[in-house]
Amino acid sequence: MRKTCLSALFSVLTVAGLAATPVLAQDDVRLNRSIQTLENGEPVFGLFTGNFSLANARALARSNLDYILIDMEHTAHDMETLQEFLLGMTDKLSIVRQGNAQMRTTPIVRLPANGRNDPEWLVKQILDIGAFGIMFPYVETGEEALRAVKAMRYPQPRGSEIAEPAGVRGASPAVASWYWGAADYVQRADTWPLNPQGELLAVMQIESVAGVENAEDIITTPGVGAVFVGPADLSMSMGLPGNHPEVQAAIDSVVELCKRHNVPCGITTNASDIQARLDQGFLFPTVGYWGDAGISGSTEANLRIAREHAGRDD
Repeated sequence: MRKTCLSALFSVLTVAGLAATPVLAQDDVRLNRSIQTLENGEPVFGLFTGNFSLANARALARSNLDYILIDMEHTAHDMETLQEFLLGMTDKLSIVRQGNAQMRTTPIVRLPANGRNDPEWLVKQILDIGAFGIMFPYVETGEEALRAVKAMRYPQPRGSEIAEPAGVRGASPAVASWYWGAADYVQRADTWPLNPQGELLAVMQIESVAGVENAEDIITTPGVGAVFVGPADLSMSMGLPGNHPEVQAAIDSVVELCKRHNVPCGITTNASDIQARLDQGFLFPTVGYWGDAGISGSTEANLRIAREHAGRDD
């Protein structure tokens, strides 16, 4: 039954009745819409989800969310289930209408390994099935951020001006190339903005006292595409409640560094604080959590407030 389901899903990139081959990515089209939006100077809005059902994947893909953080840190790490979820996020009707393979909602996977753990084998497997980004939890040093970026990158061609940080990702691009609809997957599968044409987002979570202390080293690591403050873990690390002034001051210090170095910064929000967080300079906030059946009424309301406040009418 599982193989039959996957076989049916594997057809989603083929435009029924219009072409017999997958839609290929055009050279001038961004496949990672979240990167495109950030390049335009606009914030992007996302959601954490731990529900890997096909119904949830379809609903999230058709929402107005820019990205989904697929949480495999606090849920079972099952690569086959992840692959099904990624396939379920492929909206064939949108591909037909827009005429290119760009996904409206960017799938980013939060892996279970903390910064101090070796992430290479996890990163390789997640990217090889087509994810457009990886969130690394509990990153505490620039060295940990560097190891994360290297795990996401292929070794670069001889003479490349962006050969460093030297990539260690093994070469097996066939499935991801098929999922992206990109014959030039290897060239596109690099970390942005280190590679201006890169389509992969490397997101580092700062959620401890050490992470805050080393925030500038993490933020300025070449290849880091965004930073995300984890307020719950940060407050626990500090031994203080989340609303304590010292916790908020630590959060403020991280976003100020991100603004100084032009790196998008994220944090969890709700309808009561999303406008303030946007005014503070957060460009990568979530507007809800978990997403058990698409987006809930409260998440939809928060997303509407965020988009209106940011002037996002696309």
